[in-house]
Amino acid sequence: MAPLTNTLFGFLFILFCYLIVAARTRQRVLALTLTGLLVVTLVGPPPAQAQGSVLLAIQSVMKVINGVINTALKAINSIRTAINKFYQEVVWPVAQINQARTMASQMIGQYRGLMQSIYTLNLKSATLPNPIGLENVMRNHQTNDFASLTTSFGNTYGSVPTMTAASAADRTMMDMDDALAIDNLKTLKMSDAAGDLTLQAANGIETAASQAAPGSAPFLTATAVVASVQSQALTQKMLAAELRQEAARLAHENSLRKRGSTMTGDVNTQILNLLKRN
Repeated sequence: MAPLTNTLFGFLFILFCYLIVAARTRQRVLALTLTGLLVVTLVGPPPAQAQGSVLLAIQSVMKVINGVINTALKAINSIRTAINKFYQEVVWPVAQINQARTMASQMIGQYRGLMQSIYTLNLKSATLPNPIGLENVMRNHQTNDFASLTTSFGNTYGSVPTMTAASAADRTMMDMDDALAIDNLKTLKMSDAAGDLTLQAANGIETAASQAAPGSAPFLTATAVVASVQSQALTQKMLAAELRQEAARLAHENSLRKRGSTMTGDVNTQILNLLKRN
C-alpha cells in the first residue's frame, strides 16, 4: 500500500502545483490550498502525533499566501490594469469609438431611407396592356422569368414577319435586333438582382460599422473592398452590354447602306439593259 499511497500523493502534488500556478486571484489560491489540505487529510489521515505539525503547515502556507503570493498577485493585477488602460485610452480609445458609432448611427438614420427611396422609385409609365406587361417583367428584379420576358417582348413589338411578308435581309436584321434587345434586357434584370444584393451588403456593412467592436475595422474594410470590387465588375458587365448594343446598331445601319448599294447597282443594271434595247 505504501508505494500506491506515495504515487497517489505524487500525482496530487503535481496537480496541486499546476492549479496554484494557473490561479490568478488570491481567493482561488486560498480555495485550492484548503482543498488540497482536505484531500491530503482524507486520503491519508495523519497520526495523532502529526496533527500538530499539520496545523503548523497550514499556518505556514497561509503566511506564504498572505505574503509572497499576495504581493505577486497584486503586481499582476496592477500590470493587467495598466494594459487595459493602455488599450482603452491609446490603442482603441473608447470615447472616439463611441463617437464614431454615434456618427454612423446618425448617418444611417438620415440617409438610408432617402437613398432607399431612390432605388425603389416607381418609374413605370406604360398605359396599354402589352407594354404594361413588358414593363412589369423588365423591372421586377427577377432572373427566373426570362420566358415571360421573351413572350411579353414579342407581344409588344411583334414577331418576325414570314418569308412571304418581308425579304430575307429584312427578316435577318429584325431577328438579330430582337435577339440583342432581349439579351440586354435579360442582362439588365440580372444586374438589378445583383444590385439588390450589393445594397443589402452595403446596409449590412453600414450597420456593422455602427456596432463594431474595437479592432474589427480592418475586417469591415476588407468586406467593403470586396463589395466594391463586385459592384465594379457588375458595372463593367453593363458597359459591355451597352457596347454590344451599340455595335449592333452600327451593324444595322451599315446593313441598310449595303442593301441600298445593292439596290442602286440593280437599278443601274436595269437602266443599262433598257438603253441597250433601245
